[in-house]
Amino acid sequence: MSSLPKLEFNKLQKRLRRHAGQAIEDYKMIEEGDRVMVCLSGGKDSYTMLDILMNLQKSAPVKFELVAVNMDQKQPFYPEHILPEYLDALGIEYYIVNKDTYSIVKQKIPEGKTTCGLCSRLRRGTLYAFAEEIGATKIALGHHKDDIVQTLFLNMFYGSRLSGMPPKLLSDDKRNIVIRPLAYCRESDIEAFSQYKEFPIIPCNLCGSQENLQRQNIRKMLLDWEKQDGSRIEKIFSSMQNIAPSQMADTELFDFANLTIDRTGERKEYGFDSSQTIDSGGVPEPLSSRSDFIEVTQIN
Repeated sequence: MSSLPKLEFNKLQKRLRRHAGQAIEDYKMIEEGDRVMVCLSGGKDSYTMLDILMNLQKSAPVKFELVAVNMDQKQPFYPEHILPEYLDALGIEYYIVNKDTYSIVKQKIPEGKTTCGLCSRLRRGTLYAFAEEIGATKIALGHHKDDIVQTLFLNMFYGSRLSGMPPKLLSDDKRNIVIRPLAYCRESDIEAFSQYKEFPIIPCNLCGSQENLQRQNIRKMLLDWEKQDGSRIEKIFSSMQNIAPSQMADTELFDFANLTIDRTGERKEYGFDSSQTIDSGGVPEPLSSRSDFIEVTQIN
């Protein structure tokens, strides 16, 4: 039971709705007539996402449908009754997709190794296909700002690439659009919201797999950074929205090879144009005698 006072909860709820609404607007995540498939895992993030979207739906300037979808991957001891009971009480359209990916993962991944990567890929493929079956135009996932920043460093440190987890994504086959309405929301706010609402949380470690150790390391690093600077995550996320390709090193992203000088027109003053003296050596003629350019034929 949360000890958060009602007034503080109201502020928290408004903040989450404001951030989600802003992300939806900035990336045009939800448009008129959309049928949004809200993916529920039974964790705090997806419960919060559904709650926020249902509230935003009431006051949104566009009309859209929400459909809740959970995938039962047949993990041992999975409490199959929890989500149907919760969703029945909400009165929302929902589906439970039953697919035994647990057995496939156990066959493929050696004992003691994390299964999260393969598990998520199998789940993603199933949900993409099901979205088409029910006519969903958007697939909503519950990743938040902390997840996005962690993924940036995870890919950088362990994958040698500068990529994150975008707020809006077109699938590789271009058949589905994934949205992350909580992209501007902090995990701490979601945690507090979830505790206050007392969502019936289903643990994600029923399969016995431990969370990816690499992600744990990244999370710890970022938490340590935030102890030094409470705005560190915000600044990193803002940098992901303010990318300068010409200041990076990706030749596919920016055409470094064909950079050319253009000295037409009058040059603007540089910062050091004030007073200066020049010492030179090995120059054929004094700099001052050249009005156009200096052609150096030999340097002694």
